[in-house]
Parts: sequence; structure tokens; C-alpha cells
Amino acid sequence: MIWNRILALEELNKVNDNTLARHLGIVITEVGEDFIRASMPVDHRTRQPMGLLHGGASVVLSETIGSIAGVLIIEDMSKETIVGVEINANHLKSVSSGYVHSITKPIRIGRRIQVWNTEIYNDGDELICVSKLTTMRVKRS
Repeated sequence: MIWNRILALEELNKVNDNTLARHLGIVITEVGEDFIRASMPVDHRTRQPMGLLHGGASVVLSETIGSIAGVLIIEDMSKETIVGVEINANHLKSVSSGYVHSITKPIRIGRRIQVWNTEIYNDGDELICVSKLTTMRVKRS
């Protein structure tokens, strides 16, 4: 297992209270040995004016779950935290309703830099987006 801390799903989801992730309806659904799964509705909060899932919402899903993953590998949260350094996304297929489901896994976990890959699928298990997030451990001030 890659995680240095394990929190119940309820505790992990509570982290998003009063944040953009909560507003968009992002919910962590599973934490495995080396992955985190989450879901997000495709509704009035996450669609663009054409009625399709907004690409930015997919990026928020990726950055939210990748950052949480980064936090879970930190040994002492009183001394360090995680910040995003770079994110990109390739939008492969449109979605107009239902939910999207993501799985986030590490590409590399270094001493300071982490790279996380997130794949996002529609309800039909079709790949709709691939996103890569780079995070960095920083000392708390």
C-alpha cells in the first residue's frame, strides 16, 4: 500500500466541505492499495452552456482527487502539505447526463514531486478524459 495514512471515506469526503469540490458534487467512493476512485454528477453545476460536461469540471475532479492522494502519502501533516504545480487534460468524449467516475493512480511518487494520472469514464465505462497532475510537497509555515 502506498498510503501513509488511511481515513474512512466519510472523513475523506468531509475534507471537501465548503470547497469547490463539494459544490460540484465530487464524492470519493473507494480507496485501494494504490488508487482512489471518485464520482461527479453531470448536471447544472458541471455542464457548460452547450449542455455537455465542462472540461474545467473534469480538471477540478482530477486536481481534487490527485491532491487528496498526495496528502495521504505525507507522513506528518503538521510539517508538510501538497500544492499543485501543473495539470493537463485530454477530453476524449462528451457527456451530457448521469455521472462520471474517475480513478487516480500515481505515475511517480518522489521525495518532493508526485505525478498522478486520472482517467475519467462515463456511466457506460467509456473513457472520456485523461488528466495528469503534478504536485509538490512543501513545508508548512
